[in-house]
Amino acid sequence: MQIKRGRLSMVCVCVVLGFLLALQFRSTRDFNANLPYQRTEELAARLQQMEKENEVLRQSLDELKEASGVEKYSKFSEDMKMISGQTAVEGQGIIITIEDSKQGSSSTNDPNLYLVHDEDLLKVINELRAAGAEAIAINGQRLTAMSEIRCAGPTLSVNNVRTAPPFEIRAIGNSKDLVAAINMRGGVADALKVWGIVIDVQQIEKLYIPAYKSSNQFKYAAPTEKQEGE
Repeated sequence: MQIKRGRLSMVCVCVVLGFLLALQFRSTRDFNANLPYQRTEELAARLQQMEKENEVLRQSLDELKEASGVEKYSKFSEDMKMISGQTAVEGQGIIITIEDSKQGSSSTNDPNLYLVHDEDLLKVINELRAAGAEAIAINGQRLTAMSEIRCAGPTLSVNNVRTAPPFEIRAIGNSKDLVAAINMRGGVADALKVWGIVIDVQQIEKLYIPAYKSSNQFKYAAPTEKQEGE
């Protein structure tokens, strides 16, 4: 009788243990079944957040590109104005003063040899440009790509404005390089001094050069995208 009761107790314990194991297995299975779904929701939420952050960053990048483009255009426009002489400039440079010789009146040679001519100024200008001058003016007339320097009777014409000696040439650039270019042995200064023409060169730390006073209007030239040979 006691053996039967013991067996019955063992059977009951096994049944209860089996029920508990089955219940635990089912709970674990249900939890594992829900895990991918929860993980998917979490990843979807993170993806949406990253997309929002990415959109904000993209807008910031577009704004930076736009600002950079405006800045580059502004810098390019300002450079073009300086190159074309449309704006006054200042910086280190030199002032060259050139005057007619005093020897002409007492010499038996051609008196024109002792006067400053347009070709003399052109030689000085070419030397300055070759030495890196960034802006040049003659007696207050800013030189541009459209400027002319030519004889006009006893005077010279610069930008169609008559001017007479002494001629003051202002040039902005590396002052040491500009002085060296003018005063180099056998250069333009030596050639002028042969005839007693006075030439004086001064280095200036902060030199002012005015803007081009006239306006250029192109009647025949127009911009084109064609390349040579097309």
